Amino acid sequence: MNRRRTALLSLTGLLAAALTALPAAPAGADPAEQVRNGTFDTGTESWWASANVTAAPSGGRLCADVPGGTANRWDAAVGQNDITLVKGESYRFSFSAAGTPAGHTVRAIVGLQTAPYDTYYEVSPQLGVSGDTYTYTFTSPVDTAQGQVGLQLGGSADPWRFCVDDVSLLGGVAPEPYEPDTGPRVRVNQVAYLPSGPKNATLVTEAAERLPWQLKDHAGHVVGRGWTVPRGVDGSSGENVHSIDFGAHRGRGSGYTLTVDGETSRPFDIDASAYERLRLDSAKYYYTQRSGTEIRDDLRPGYGRAAGHVGVAPNRGDTEVPCQPGVCDYTLDVSGGWYDAGDHGKYVVNGGISTWEVLSTYERARHARTGEPGRLGDGTLDIPESGNKVPDILDEARWELEFLLKMQVPDGEPLAGTAHHKIHDEQWTGLPLLPGADPQKRELHPPTTAATLNLAATAAQAARLYRPYDKKFAATTLAAARKAWTAALAHPDLLADPDDGTGGGAYPDDTVSDEFYWAAAELYLTTGERRFEEYLRDSPVHTADIFGPLGFDWSRTAAAGRLDLATVPNRLPGGDKVRRSVVEGADRYLATLEAHPYGMPYAPAGNVYDWGSTHQVLNNAVVLATAYDLTGAAKYRDGALQSMDYVLGRNALNISYVTGYGEVNAHNQHSRWYARQLDANLPNPPAGTLSGGPNSSIQDPYAQSKLQGCVGQFCYIDDIQSWSTNEHTINWNAALTRMASFVADQG
Repeated sequence: MNRRRTALLSLTGLLAAALTALPAAPAGADPAEQVRNGTFDTGTESWWASANVTAAPSGGRLCADVPGGTANRWDAAVGQNDITLVKGESYRFSFSAAGTPAGHTVRAIVGLQTAPYDTYYEVSPQLGVSGDTYTYTFTSPVDTAQGQVGLQLGGSADPWRFCVDDVSLLGGVAPEPYEPDTGPRVRVNQVAYLPSGPKNATLVTEAAERLPWQLKDHAGHVVGRGWTVPRGVDGSSGENVHSIDFGAHRGRGSGYTLTVDGETSRPFDIDASAYERLRLDSAKYYYTQRSGTEIRDDLRPGYGRAAGHVGVAPNRGDTEVPCQPGVCDYTLDVSGGWYDAGDHGKYVVNGGISTWEVLSTYERARHARTGEPGRLGDGTLDIPESGNKVPDILDEARWELEFLLKMQVPDGEPLAGTAHHKIHDEQWTGLPLLPGADPQKRELHPPTTAATLNLAATAAQAARLYRPYDKKFAATTLAAARKAWTAALAHPDLLADPDDGTGGGAYPDDTVSDEFYWAAAELYLTTGERRFEEYLRDSPVHTADIFGPLGFDWSRTAAAGRLDLATVPNRLPGGDKVRRSVVEGADRYLATLEAHPYGMPYAPAGNVYDWGSTHQVLNNAVVLATAYDLTGAAKYRDGALQSMDYVLGRNALNISYVTGYGEVNAHNQHSRWYARQLDANLPNPPAGTLSGGPNSSIQDPYAQSKLQGCVGQFCYIDDIQSWSTNEHTINWNAALTRMASFVADQG
């Protein structure tokens, strides 16, 4: 299910009303050129400026004096209206620009000049850092004669001068061909295979017959030989492929390569140490996602930043956040928590499943035969709380849990005990933008049943895990969970508005029976109370087949309850059936993996990859790992281990989707503060950050301009503008944290 439903919004109605029209000129010139007077040869004809901007010709360019102290990008702008766009036609959007002093960012948009001011394409280069001339290609999603080219300049504390020239929107231009560099045709896990685990690779080749392969060590010595297995055309990539199994080699070392069909793979290790690092790096990701606190550079060199959303100008802060108009008449302190993704929003529905999976990483380590809870103990994650005698992973999860508790509607208010769905900016912001520099008004969105049950489930789980370390906090979370459960029963049909996607993701969920089941499971496991046992046994979800092809996610949460009922010690009648259902789900994922030439437990219908497909691969692997914990059968362990290969490089694009892992890895994820691609002063995402990966729907304009007609695994591009294929999120990284810890335990 899509995290977002709308593109980013353009100018507000206030700006539209404040425009100062500059003299118009007749349209003309090249019929494919949609911008009039883009070279400013006739002065400012056809261009407008907002009332607070003084714009005039200067040296053959249009230069604008931009005031300081504006809150939003669109509070100061220049642009041109009455642009014609044709749905499905490709356009090349280009301009030359400079700013004085250097370092300011312009938000360049092509959108709608009238309400609701939709944006069809946007980009936010930092002037003097990203270059001087900017060129982009996109496909229009609409037919309109009321298009607008806008150059939004506001949001700076200080005044500055902006100059632009050669503005062009050339229609009918074929999309620039995008040919990803997939490197050698031998696709391997670029990070590491376990010495005692499966070792598989995929070869892209035109050959129909089997081919000989060689495994070489770092010195080039042949240490293994064999023959490929032809697999035919792989539907997920459209390529003819062979499989390679070199699992017989169990020696340890680094710098191994596979050579076959005249190609040599990227290097990889056969060793477990990389997964010990990934176990920690994937969990360390959450510290730099924290809201409401300074990120210390001594703990994360290169990632230090001021606290976000604490009310320091121009920031509005999260300590007294009002509701959207008409929703409530109170404010809440909802400071803290994790930023959900590459934006500044915080969401209970996604925060819930994320917190559950992070906590379950620790809970699994406590109960599983191969679990090692000390590996996530106090001092392992280098966070401010390290040294307090509480496992660091619990300290990190608590940062989000305390935010979730704050989102509960207070006693005495309508819908008391329910939870607000989300809190985020009133309008979308552009890239890049540090959390502490976000000038937007923050708003609470209406309570929903799904959010309330996310709170109930995670708070109940927290009560049993924190009890040995902080009995008062455990009692607080359990009380909140009980209150949320009662409120959800009283209000079972509060659903999120699927169109509430301005300023933040909508996260709509029209089915909450799975959330009820999950919350009941966590409350039962923590309390053992009969009412929760009875609810579980009476729920149709309890006996339903919940392990579908896409796996579990924020909107499909029944598996969270089922997995915990199967693994956390309890006395629920029929426990054997619960455990058997997990193993049966794992059997299906294992069959999918064995049939897939790239060896992954994910094969969506028609090879239509969903948003965040990498974490769906990993969550299906979690089911395999759980089946191993339940049965001890090596086939499930091997299936779970092999699933990691896809994420770490054994895929059609030959890329590791985890930043900092693998010779070629994703590192330009969509983010407002991990934005080095746009601003050399900002970092790339930290090591251990998972990209969402291939998404067949390619909802964002940048992906649409590059990936039209893509097949399955090829629907991905490592670019900061591609929010539909290349974002990072707290729930996706939770799946990586869970699986990295499992794999490390097998080493």
